Amino acid sequence: MTDPAPLPASPSLAPCATDALHPLPDGRALHLLPERAAWLPDAGLLLVADAHFGKAASFRRLGVPVPQGTTDANLARLDVLLARLPGVHALVFLGDFLHAASGRAPATLQALQTWRQRHAGLALTLVRGNHDSHAGDPPAALGIEVVGEPWLHAGLALCHDPATPRPGGVPCIAGHLHPVARLGRGFDAVRLPCFHARVDGALVLPAFGEFTGGALVRAASGDAVYLVAHMRVAPHPHHRRVS
Repeated sequence: MTDPAPLPASPSLAPCATDALHPLPDGRALHLLPERAAWLPDAGLLLVADAHFGKAASFRRLGVPVPQGTTDANLARLDVLLARLPGVHALVFLGDFLHAASGRAPATLQALQTWRQRHAGLALTLVRGNHDSHAGDPPAALGIEVVGEPWLHAGLALCHDPATPRPGGVPCIAGHLHPVARLGRGFDAVRLPCFHARVDGALVLPAFGEFTGGALVRAASGDAVYLVAHMRVAPHPHHRRVS
């Protein structure tokens, strides 16, 4: 995976509301948020994928100079979401909560614990992902329920990997792929985090973590891609779903 570009000015994006709405088969709408998360208001449910807490600490243990403060930045973004969204009572991490066992640095775990204390009444669930199998479950003190995939909840199949088998007709919300999309051509092209709504009924969320790479989306006919730029979400001009 390669890192997406910073979020530059993008005149190709038509002005739109801060959030985008992704229709679900049952008539509800999932809000796609510029903080790279999704919100289902009627269920009081906030969804994030691929936080990869402790990834920078893992790299530093290997002697790689990487930025400090990524855990604090991720947690601050969660604080902003919980403050601005009404009625959120459950937060689900769609896999890869911790990056690796080597990332369980005392400072990282303390930051998570302090954040948890600020949101003691919030129900937290982790749908295990591939990194979680190596990093281990979160510390018990964080009070996170850990489940396998798919986790059927609120009329959704909540997964880490969008390829996970699920009951027919149940929409899947997943992560794992860290989707980014290209906008523009040649030297003017940029890569932006995106939500990828696939014709197979899966919606793949962008990676929530600050220190994560991205894999270029290969959109099929009928797919929709929603770009994240300048704290707003907008349909990709070449990958819109026509209703």
